Amino acid sequence: MTDFKAEDNTGTVPVQDRHQVDLEALTAFMETSVAGFQGPMRIEEFAGGQSNPTYLLTTPDRRYVLRRKPPGELLKSAHAVDREYKVLTGLADADVPTARTYALCTDDSVIGTWFYVMEYLDGRVIWDATHGPYSPQERFEIWDAANLAVAKLHSVDYKQVGLSDFGKESDYIARQLSRWGGQYEYTKTVDNPFMDNLLAYLPANIPSSNDCTIVHGDLQIANMMMHKDRNEVIGILDWELSTLGCPIADFAYLCRPYRDALRGVDVAALGIPSEKAFVEAYCERTGRAGIAEWDYYLAFNMFKMAAILQGIAKRVLDGTAASQHAEAAGAGAFNMAKLAWAQIDSSVNLDDLD
Repeated sequence: MTDFKAEDNTGTVPVQDRHQVDLEALTAFMETSVAGFQGPMRIEEFAGGQSNPTYLLTTPDRRYVLRRKPPGELLKSAHAVDREYKVLTGLADADVPTARTYALCTDDSVIGTWFYVMEYLDGRVIWDATHGPYSPQERFEIWDAANLAVAKLHSVDYKQVGLSDFGKESDYIARQLSRWGGQYEYTKTVDNPFMDNLLAYLPANIPSSNDCTIVHGDLQIANMMMHKDRNEVIGILDWELSTLGCPIADFAYLCRPYRDALRGVDVAALGIPSEKAFVEAYCERTGRAGIAEWDYYLAFNMFKMAAILQGIAKRVLDGTAASQHAEAAGAGAFNMAKLAWAQIDSSVNLDDLD
């Protein structure tokens, strides 16, 4: 629904003016908090990403990644880098592809906001897994690798990895609807009747499920680091929305492109697994017989995406959005809500959507 170019989100750029940090103070923190750190240090900003500004730190013998809260007034509970740090630390020894963590800083005086430092993963981010420069076989491998990584995440016993206090074990969808509905209302800039429909329908029709796992909250192939040479996920990225919750709702977010960017597309010609085959592969890997009320989960995630896009649009107005392309993302909020409602009401005319 948004018009991003992969090359605009690739590599590093000089640190944006509003994201500048005190390099001397940061170096001092690294020296005292990160084992084995030796300066001097050079800092650049990664081009991709909407929410938490992310930096590449380079020393003579090593590279690190720093994730921080953006400067400015922020929504309550948003940009939770401390939660990212906690879940990544907990998953360090689990069979889930993640970057190792080194240090968390909750002292605003160092660079102005909370941040954490983690391992630099030397791989590839697949920004466009649908129409990017890949062969059909490569696309299949990329999508299947993402499916496997998510299945591994949802198979972790959160209690055994010390994350039993990472969230509530019940009512995940209800809590998410309350959270994103509230944030949508807070950031609302235009009337959106489709969001109004969703806000009424979704809370009243939540599927019954007792499943609870660690959930990522923003599963998409662009939030995964692939191996440099193989189509294998070496790290799931961007954990700020992670918590305990419903794995099916989490997995459905990864499947959203089937009803969005891939709507009406011949996926077989691209090499992408069909939606049915993709869901079946996940079910087999996680020991499920199938998924009931699948359309609801897709609508729920499109609603969530619409709320996120609306929040980005509001941050553009407020001057706190991290990406130079955030305005384009925010412009898709209305259409995403319409697409979400179409999963519930099949009579919705989608001919005017891109």
